Amino acid sequence: MAAVTMRLPAVRGPLDSSAPRGGEKHLVAPGDTITTDTGYMRGHGTYVEDDKLIASVAGVVERVNKLVCVRALKARYNGEIGDIVVGRITEVQQKRWKVETNSRLDSVLLLSSINLPGGELRRKSAEDELAMRDYLQEGDLISAEVQSIFSDGAVSLHTRSLKYGKLAQGVLVQVSPSLVKRQKTHFHDLPCGASVILGNNGFIWIYPTPEQKDDEAGGYTTSLEPVPLSDREVISRLRNCIVALVTHKMMLFDTSILYCYEASLPHQIKDILKPEVTEEIVLEARQRLLDLEG
Repeated sequence: MAAVTMRLPAVRGPLDSSAPRGGEKHLVAPGDTITTDTGYMRGHGTYVEDDKLIASVAGVVERVNKLVCVRALKARYNGEIGDIVVGRITEVQQKRWKVETNSRLDSVLLLSSINLPGGELRRKSAEDELAMRDYLQEGDLISAEVQSIFSDGAVSLHTRSLKYGKLAQGVLVQVSPSLVKRQKTHFHDLPCGASVILGNNGFIWIYPTPEQKDDEAGGYTTSLEPVPLSDREVISRLRNCIVALVTHKMMLFDTSILYCYEASLPHQIKDILKPEVTEEIVLEARQRLLDLEG
């Protein structure tokens, strides 16, 4: 019979009482007055009433010169052109696929916005439309880039680069989009032996680092070869480290994930999610990030 770990509820203090670097963070709830100064411009997440700027969502106040906005702590993904996203095909329609990307509306991937297998560049024909399920079908996971935003807020995607396309074997972790740090690249081959795609939409894909880049496939072949146990252990540890960082509301990027992974190595993979272990490794990762900034 398997052992069961049971614990009594305990009061835990804040993870880090020190103020974050880069200035004081101002948290507000809906209805809180941000400022009574009339010289500020109203941004997203705010409204004006009785000459007072008031928050309409719970989040962090951000000021850019005279523009004041509130970045919601927990919200659906709002697409921006150039974002890297990970999504799941939900429906095959005429000349397009519908994609779930954690947004308010389903995203759209047009047949004209994909690379054909092998990276062939030509106009899409009626034969290509009939063969759409040979490329992508319901349930497939893909990586893509935001090409444009429709007037209703829906996102249009494209996979016209060989680094985008169908995702093969790995683990999907869903987090709040606000915790994914915007960077120049969101594809990272970590030195621990696994790779991650940090989708701006809060979908994170962890997979074994390929031994060689297969550019002939055009992003539509998926390897179903068994993944070695060592790779599966690395992926599982990375997954638990990301969950630990999210538990303590830390931003996710390649360095923070790697520091948390290294801090977790003395512990068993299944123990990482125990509250006291989570707190220990996240504190160590946070301290290393502060030392790096200093």
